[in-house]
Amino acid sequence: MIKSAKPRKQRKYRMTAPLHERQHFLHSHLDKALRQRLGIKARSVRVSKGDTIKLMSGAKKGTSGKVTAVELSTGRIVVDSLVRKNARGKERSVKVSASNVYITDLNLEDKFRASKLGLQVQKKKPEEKANSEKNVKAKAGNAADQGEKKVADVKQGQEVAQAIVPAQETK
Repeated sequence: MIKSAKPRKQRKYRMTAPLHERQHFLHSHLDKALRQRLGIKARSVRVSKGDTIKLMSGAKKGTSGKVTAVELSTGRIVVDSLVRKNARGKERSVKVSASNVYITDLNLEDKFRASKLGLQVQKKKPEEKANSEKNVKAKAGNAADQGEKKVADVKQGQEVAQAIVPAQETK
């Protein structure tokens, strides 16, 4: 922060801060049990997508959920369990300040983040094969040699149809 105690100057600093300094506004406290379990000495860590958090203040105090987005420009986080209906009845996500939450579980799939905290990387659980093997377009052939591309529709590992599509010309 800046040295001035005037609220006006503090607000101006936060609104005009460069992005590398705004990262510090997104730090949040860790749960004591989580710190002991993982052996982390730091009291606060930057909130990341995939972390599980719990609200400490506001009307929804005590609500927990997973972080779906982190907005560096506004300094707010989006939680999947916090939604509000707008005037048309459509559900919208509620953005919360990182200072109003604490982290109850960390997303440690990122190697850099885990190593920075001095932890081992957790492997992501394999998802169902049905979700990963949906309609996928696979490119076949060498477009530079033939002047055209072969595109094959692949469904669950089996070739369904094959079509020849002319290569796009550069003008």
